[in-house]
Amino acid sequence: MNISNCESLVNSKNGTMKKLIFLFLLVALLPLEIVAKREVTLSKTVLLDKIKGGWAGKTIGCTYGGPTEFHYLGSMIPDSIGIQWPKGFIKWYYENTPTLYDDLYMDLTFLNVFHRIGLDAPVDSFAQAFAHAGYMLWHANQAARYNILNGVNPPKSGYWKNNPHADDIDYQIESDYAGLMSPGMPQTASKFSDKIGHIMNYGNGWYGGVFVGAMYTMAFFSNDVNFVVSEALKTIPQKSSFYQCISDIILWHHENPSNWKETWQKCQKKYSNEIGCPDGVNTQFDIDALINSAYIAIGLLYGEGDFSKTLEIATRCGQDSDCNPSTAGGILGAIMGYSHIPAYWLDNLKEVEGLNFAYTNIALNKAYDYTYQLTLKVIAREGGQDLGDNVIIRTQQPRAVRFEKSFTDLRPIEVREGKSLEETEPIRFTGRGIVVSGSVQSSDNNYIANIEVSIDGRPVKTIKAPADYRYRTQELYWNYDLKHGPHTLSFRWTNPERTTKINVGRIIIYGNSGAK
Repeated sequence: MNISNCESLVNSKNGTMKKLIFLFLLVALLPLEIVAKREVTLSKTVLLDKIKGGWAGKTIGCTYGGPTEFHYLGSMIPDSIGIQWPKGFIKWYYENTPTLYDDLYMDLTFLNVFHRIGLDAPVDSFAQAFAHAGYMLWHANQAARYNILNGVNPPKSGYWKNNPHADDIDYQIESDYAGLMSPGMPQTASKFSDKIGHIMNYGNGWYGGVFVGAMYTMAFFSNDVNFVVSEALKTIPQKSSFYQCISDIILWHHENPSNWKETWQKCQKKYSNEIGCPDGVNTQFDIDALINSAYIAIGLLYGEGDFSKTLEIATRCGQDSDCNPSTAGGILGAIMGYSHIPAYWLDNLKEVEGLNFAYTNIALNKAYDYTYQLTLKVIAREGGQDLGDNVIIRTQQPRAVRFEKSFTDLRPIEVREGKSLEETEPIRFTGRGIVVSGSVQSSDNNYIANIEVSIDGRPVKTIKAPADYRYRTQELYWNYDLKHGPHTLSFRWTNPERTTKINVGRIIIYGNSGAK
């Protein structure tokens, strides 16, 4: 049976059945000979070239999309907006805005722990390394940092009831190491992601990293982006919304392989409603891993293996438009290998390969070497062999990780905007959950506010809210386990200071998932 036969059958069906039949036939026809083989020989030269290509593509993509990050929310970047790639661009960012590379230095934090302690490094080593690192964090990463520093350790630190950002993009943008260390071994990559990804994420937030890691593992043995995306999706449980979203992208690409904008519009209409992140609920801002992974898939599929085209499409999808081309560029860089990335892109990169990323003692040259040495150890541990100039890799079939779902049976039903804590009256609401974001502003960076929280007149918790931005809590309070009905939430600041102000941000009220 050929693709045209498949298409005629698919077009005779509708809805869910159409998608299921299409995916079944597509997978049946994919070139499975590589992953079906139990052992594959790969030269060490190619292995290193692909590892370097992954890190190089990731750095290039991050820089390319940097100027537009979160400038286009809920809209594509129009063609009339030029995206530039001037000479010296990466070096300029290294020297002037090094925080752009949070995609890289988070990844390298984990890589460095593996390098120092070994493949069996305990989860606490990774958690403590990034919780105490000098760089700033946001969203799920910052929520996890706050949790860890206040005694909520992994995996509880990433669990959605402890982390309102559990479905955010964070682990997705820092999971590249897992796939680059596990060529042809998606199950091994998923094990790394199970340990580290749950430090800061859960559910779809975790799946984003599992999916990315799996695509990297496939990149070592296939130059077909359709195959890489489709095979990697097998690591995600089919009943998850993440799987449903990416499978829709694959289907829509098949139906219309020349118009990525139409697929983007379909994706936006069906999957852009944020539930968890307090900054994204009822706004155009969307840092959810699901939609941003969809943009990565759109970039890869419609980019058709062309490096420039892939970066441009992944960037023009908008939202987190540095992270998405960074990931797409890294995966395609691993597929192509460093030596095949066009000089137009590599020339800028070569200026910085010996320079350390901010907050680290690791430059790209060192990242290449660390990853290569660790990858050889992973290959050996998983039953492969070192043959001198070559390695034998015992490849693995992709298998779905366990099913997880964040914010179960919850739906945002009301959003309010807060004022200062002193101006905030008791918050009366009807629902089964609430999240209140906030921040502390103080002339004393060492100051920590103590805020007593009461529900329905009963004290339930005392929040410690540091003024130091690096250790801040992004939310003053959240609770997803209230009995549905009327409630009153109140705050009492027990150690007020004259030069300090506590701001109350967005107040998200949740009802049952079927609530109107």
